[in-house]
Amino acid sequence: MSGFHLNLSLMTPGHFRQAWRLDHADPLAYLDIDYFQRLAKIAEAAKIDAVFLGDGPALRGEIEEAPGTGIDPLVLLGSVAAVTEHLGVVITSSTTYNSPYNLARRFQALDHVTKGRAAVNIVTTGTPAAAANFGLTDHPEKETRYRRAWEFLDVVTRLWDSWEPDWLIADKSTGRYADTGKIHRIDHEGEFFSVAGPLPVAPGPQGRPVVVQAGGSEGGLKLAGDFADVVFTVAQTKAKAVAFRNDIRQRAAAAGRHRDDVKISLGVVVLVAATEDEARRREQELYDLLPIERLTTALLGNLGLPADSFGPDDPISVNDLPDAVPAGAFSTGFSISTRALIAEGPRTPRELIQQGAGGSGHRLLVGSAEQVADDLASWFDAGTADGFTIMPAETAVDLENFATLVVPILQERGLFQKDYSAPTLRARFGLPFPGDRAAESLPA
Repeated sequence: MSGFHLNLSLMTPGHFRQAWRLDHADPLAYLDIDYFQRLAKIAEAAKIDAVFLGDGPALRGEIEEAPGTGIDPLVLLGSVAAVTEHLGVVITSSTTYNSPYNLARRFQALDHVTKGRAAVNIVTTGTPAAAANFGLTDHPEKETRYRRAWEFLDVVTRLWDSWEPDWLIADKSTGRYADTGKIHRIDHEGEFFSVAGPLPVAPGPQGRPVVVQAGGSEGGLKLAGDFADVVFTVAQTKAKAVAFRNDIRQRAAAAGRHRDDVKISLGVVVLVAATEDEARRREQELYDLLPIERLTTALLGNLGLPADSFGPDDPISVNDLPDAVPAGAFSTGFSISTRALIAEGPRTPRELIQQGAGGSGHRLLVGSAEQVADDLASWFDAGTADGFTIMPAETAVDLENFATLVVPILQERGLFQKDYSAPTLRARFGLPFPGDRAAESLPA
């Protein structure tokens, strides 16, 4: 049986955002580069494929009760890459509040600097407060954001491809360095962007940095099928995860790509300890810190229900839900995954918040190392994903516990690599080098 990839999220204090309140926690760890570099070295020692960090270009209201996103991930993960040799870095960047030329150039540079370990996680910013930070009076609505994102990625990928592989001449006798006939402008004129190109530097070791995408709306699914190498997703049930993976693979084939050329990375919030009893004790500590009233209001809004329609302990049944995911849902993927849980039987907001890892919407996996390994193996065997992005419940504790307790079990079972299989992140994910598929017949 072939194994799966593993990424680790560095979100701090953890995916339970109130974990900073625990007695042993450092409330300022999310600003401490020494802390992140230590975690990265632990991840690399466990042969983890990549570390991941989410981001947003605006300070959100939650800062009143929990740390924000912290240091710009390009700066932070660039410093992490500098103290590691094999660990990939997945850096979140917004297509709503960036220019495609600058992003393409930065990540091409990062791919050179890291010797092929760079990945960009493309998001469409959903936070309205970001608009004022970029001189805009209005935040673009969702359909416009995804239309812009599609054009953005079209430009970025064409810029990355603007140098042909055999551009170099380097003839010292004649003084001719490059074949300019192999370096091309893209001369893009579109709805949102006008970009001449080319980039000022040749492609890095991966040809293109790895493109990661997350988003469960129709616009996000199209983006994934057309451009993504890796799709980061959420699912609370195996059936939903399998259906999502099949849908993305079909969309990739419809876009003229190979189904296997897009990988699914399923997000799982993990709380792991040496024993189940210890894990359950820690779980209850985190539950006790949840701002349950505020999280209930947020949950109801994401499901399309009035803010005062259910209390934290009032059961919600499938008959209470609107027919479709509401247009105003902050996350379509999280709304769909939560609805899937309610479809199995009535759940209270408190139960949904707890099962969704304190309101993150991702599945919460709690237990001993053996139990966590068994669970991941079961989901992988069911065809839910090509790998997992492990999201520590409390990063300072659960990242190290996962790396040192769970990973050795997965390695002994042949489910995860005992050593890095290739120097580049693209190769380790089993993704083709750009252009390698050109001569092959595409799937129907």
